[in-house]
Amino acid sequence: MKIEIFDPPMCCPSGLCGPDIDPALLDINEAIIKLKKGLDGKVSIERYLLSQQGAKFMQQPEVMKRLQSNGVEVLPLTLVDGKVVKEKEYPTFNELINYAKEKE
Repeated sequence: MKIEIFDPPMCCPSGLCGPDIDPALLDINEAIIKLKKGLDGKVSIERYLLSQQGAKFMQQPEVMKRLQSNGVEVLPLTLVDGKVVKEKEYPTFNELINYAKEKE
């Protein structure tokens, strides 16, 4: 199973830089660490940053379609095995766990 999160443009890969850290970025970062540790490699989870990994955005048809119709305001986008499951905000840890359980 693969979870992919397509992030909006940020100054650094995690978004956890600068004087004003967005709590949502801190939460998603912690949720990913917790998920990877708790599921012991059973789930692949990746984040892609528009300003640094634009090719990944272009390779994913669902992401491109939403970007073309809604612009970057649709980001972040969360995909599970290529299907969009959430847009405009990051998933919570519980949502990530639920996505993983649905695929078991």
